[in-house]
Amino acid sequence: MDPYEVILYPVMTEVTSRLLEAENKLVFVVSRKATKRTIKLAVEELYDVVVQKVNVSITPRGEKKAFVRLHPDYKAVDIAIKLGVI
Repeated sequence: MDPYEVILYPVMTEVTSRLLEAENKLVFVVSRKATKRTIKLAVEELYDVVVQKVNVSITPRGEKKAFVRLHPDYKAVDIAIKLGVI
């Protein structure tokens, strides 16, 4: 899958900002067809980082959210600033 088809948009709320700072995680809404592996590869390709772990959940609205933990060498805050969500 094309990385731009996998990652739809970033999510920034109070809870996700806490995850961003405390746990080095980014949160994205992704395609329903995306797997953890395709999400990991897409984030690594788009943002030039190393992903440590990916968790996904389906919201009550039917959207798929990906919680992406970055390797400790990379800061999620820096990526969020590049994305313009902070």
